[in-house]
This record gives sequence, C-alpha cells and structure tokens, in this order.
Amino acid sequence: MYAFGVKPAEAAMSEFVVLFPLYPGVTQLDFTGPHQVFSRLPGAKVITASVGGQPIEADGLVFAGLADLATVEGCDLICVPGGLGTTEAMLDEAYMAQIRRLTAIATYVTSVCTGSLILGAAGLLKGRRAATHWAWRELLKPFGAIVSEARVERDGNIFTGGGVTAGIDLGLTVAAEVAGEAYAQGVQLGIEYAPAPPFNAGRPELAPAEVLDRLTSFMQPMAQQRMAAAQEAARRLQPEPA
Repeated sequence: MYAFGVKPAEAAMSEFVVLFPLYPGVTQLDFTGPHQVFSRLPGAKVITASVGGQPIEADGLVFAGLADLATVEGCDLICVPGGLGTTEAMLDEAYMAQIRRLTAIATYVTSVCTGSLILGAAGLLKGRRAATHWAWRELLKPFGAIVSEARVERDGNIFTGGGVTAGIDLGLTVAAEVAGEAYAQGVQLGIEYAPAPPFNAGRPELAPAEVLDRLTSFMQPMAQQRMAAAQEAARRLQPEPA
C-alpha cells in the first residue's frame, strides 16, 4: 500500500536509507522536521546516529538508542542538522571523518540551518550555492560557498535549507525529487503542512526593525566564536605545505 494512495516513482521503490548524523548541541526541529517527511518516503529506513552511538540532548530532549556513525555502511540520503553545537562539530575530527565518508557515498546530500557549515567543513561547498540560517550566512564564505538566501537551495546533488523550520520545506523538496511531486504533495497533505504563522516576522527583511535588532544583538556574542571555528575548519581543508 502506497502512502496516501499515491504511487511513488519507480526509482524509490526499494529500500531507501536516510541518515541523520547527530552531535551534541543539535537543534531538534532541524532534524525532526525533515525526519517526519523522510520517514514517509517509500521504502524508507531512517537511521539516527552519533559518534559512538552516544545519547544526544537537543533543546532539553534526549535522543537515545542511536546508531554508531562508524558502523553505518552507507546511505542514500544524508541530512545534517544545525544547532548551537555546530561550532564544535565542525572541529570534531571523529565526527567530520564520518561526515566525509558518508557524504561521499550518499546520492543526496542535504542540510538544515547551520548544518550547511558542516558540509562546508567537509569540503563539499566550494563554488556551490548554499543556504543556511539568515544570521550565519557570512560563515559560508570561508568554505568558498556561494551564499544563497533561498529557503531551500539546490546545487547538483546538494540540497541546503535555511533556518530550523526550513527543514520541512527541504524534506518535501527532496521527497519530490526522490518519489515524484504527487507523492511529496501527498506527504504534505498527510502532515497538514499549511503554514499560516500568526506574525509576518520569520525573515529578517520582514520582521519589525526592533525585533531584528534585539535578536541580532542576542546572537552577536557567539558570532566571533563561530566565525573563528569556520575559518579554522576551512584552514584544515588546505593541503599541508610540502
């Protein structure tokens, strides 16, 4: 029986492995949003994993029973979420080694929010268009990425989403690529994804100036630290001098 009565594209009929590589300090909606969408793909086998299979706390929720990233042989789709812990994750060699290994295998490489910085730190975004949370777009530049302000950006097999809630949009965009547009629309209808926010303040160009100023000021203390981490991660991508 096909989900929502819609037959998927033939390419999506066999087992389709989706991997979410988690790390300490990840934002839970960055991965639970697209997880909800990808789990409804035909043949989906969704794996959440971390280094050593360690439990991960995300916004007060603890995710346990995770797979060990090192034991995941491969995946069809990898989705890297963002979060406050991105700064440390970019410089975690054990985590980044698995990201490089698994993105090299995956057919679809995706990210949500500052997860694109991790893709950049893996050396995947040089010369490619990429999106991230609006507050951290400048951090893509050390990795040679072409900064996009899109809600969901695609460049080849790499799909990157904007901040947090954009993960659902990214999930549906990729679902349409994998299983066809009609199937993705069935998923959207099934989860009743029909955004009607109470305020028109979800983008910096739309929010009232005082709201934008207040949030920007709140984020400013971590900006320098994050930029330093991005620059260090970019430096590590350079070959050692002979």
